[in-house]
Amino acid sequence: MPVYNKLVRDEIPNILTEKGKDFVARPAKDKEEYQIKLMEKLQEEVGEFLETPCAEEIADIQEVLDALAHSIGSSIAEVHNLKVRKAATRGRFLDGHILWSVED
Repeated sequence: MPVYNKLVRDEIPNILTEKGKDFVARPAKDKEEYQIKLMEKLQEEVGEFLETPCAEEIADIQEVLDALAHSIGSSIAEVHNLKVRKAATRGRFLDGHILWSVED
């Protein structure tokens, strides 16, 4: 049986059970382990996006970011509001500006 030792989506154990698969899974033992596994999952999903840039991989990244926000006591709405405020004052990343240097 392959060993994964990684965070999976909440419904994966149910899906495996429905398919009649034998598996071993457990909840994260504490908040620290959960956050570490979320960060590992974020790296995994970003790596997958870098290999295959597509909307599905961006959705996976956003799902992990939502869980990270929740894990630090924030919310998707709070993160969205911060994003909107920053966009209003500093802009977004849509125009592709590359800053080379700034005079002192």
